[in-house]
Amino acid sequence: MFPSWIIRRQAWPSGVKLVMGDARACPFKDGTFDIVFHQGLLEHFPSPYTLLRENYRILKKNGLLVVDVPQTFHPYTIMKHILILLGVWFGGWERQFTFVSLSKLLGRTGFQPVRAYGDWSRPGVLYKILRQLLLKFNTALPMYPKYLGSLTAKFYDLQARMRRKRMFLFTVLSVGVIARRK
Repeated sequence: MFPSWIIRRQAWPSGVKLVMGDARACPFKDGTFDIVFHQGLLEHFPSPYTLLRENYRILKKNGLLVVDVPQTFHPYTIMKHILILLGVWFGGWERQFTFVSLSKLLGRTGFQPVRAYGDWSRPGVLYKILRQLLLKFNTALPMYPKYLGSLTAKFYDLQARMRRKRMFLFTVLSVGVIARRK
């Protein structure tokens, strides 16, 4: 049974239209959108070119593509590949990128990368694993704890300081690139 908040109908703002379709063959005219955004999509395509060419087609000239994907150099990625090999990964087949490899991929499909970004998992991956493990023993931790003492506060402070350094993008859970259609 789904919690009531999942199945409750939400009122959409006027002018919002939901469309279901294949992301590789969108039911829109060329140059329809100013911005195309996807998170957690690109990494599931063995060959991402069809999806990216379609993103290019439906974007207006100088439109922006915002792509957010799992980052290569993260413990999450190692864990994910182990679970994929064991056949128990919830997301099926999946790849990962660095901001450099994602930027190059976007460049090869006609986009001009303008900015890279990323973020660490909040709460941290280890906390999420502990939370899932404790659920097996009927012990629930909050999904998003305010602060679990000074260690968590220091962790978030470290994130804020690292965010200003390029190296930060090699440590994040997910990385994204904002690219412009030429």
